[in-house]
Amino acid sequence: MTPHPPGPMKIVSWNLLHRNGASLDEIAALVRHEAPDLLLMQEAADHIDGLVHRVGGYYARSPLPGRTHGLAAWGPRPLATPPTAVHLPRGMLVKRICQIVDLGRFAVANVHLSHGQLLNRRQLRSVAQALPARAAVLGDCNMIGPPMLPGFRDAGPRRPTHAMARVMPLRLDRCLVRGLTCEGSQVLANGGSDHRPIVVLLSVPPDGP
Repeated sequence: MTPHPPGPMKIVSWNLLHRNGASLDEIAALVRHEAPDLLLMQEAADHIDGLVHRVGGYYARSPLPGRTHGLAAWGPRPLATPPTAVHLPRGMLVKRICQIVDLGRFAVANVHLSHGQLLNRRQLRSVAQALPARAAVLGDCNMIGPPMLPGFRDAGPRRPTHAMARVMPLRLDRCLVRGLTCEGSQVLANGGSDHRPIVVLLSVPPDGP
């Protein structure tokens, strides 16, 4: 990505609920209102490919193997290199990947992990191995309880982001950081999706002695 001005980077992550969820109009409105440095999307289908025509910027989508939807990233500035897709330990039905975006000062992994609580923690460890020392993992982790990922800190908002069966509130969308400082976080309105977007402000701490 072209050089970012000094200061924290604003990153938004949102599970869109593929074709029946958040509309392209809602995503474009979120970009205009929040002005993120990076927008990460899960369950992004091909109709989201029109986002650049609405708001400009740069965009890359990585469908899950054998699926029509997957992970997508949008930013207002060009990426230095295209995001890379890393295959994760798979579940019974769905092959999972993560999308890694190099922001220069640190890397970000966009994830949509499996529902199995042992499997999604195995997938997190695979993600961590593909990341540099300064990194963040954001997305729908489908995780209940602590992530148990050595070296990473759960730095995202603590409010629920999803209501299972529209009844039980769960905090499934996470931000895990290593070597970074989270200067602020919040949860936004869900729009047409069954998940609420999360927003984090991430910065690189000054080097110690």
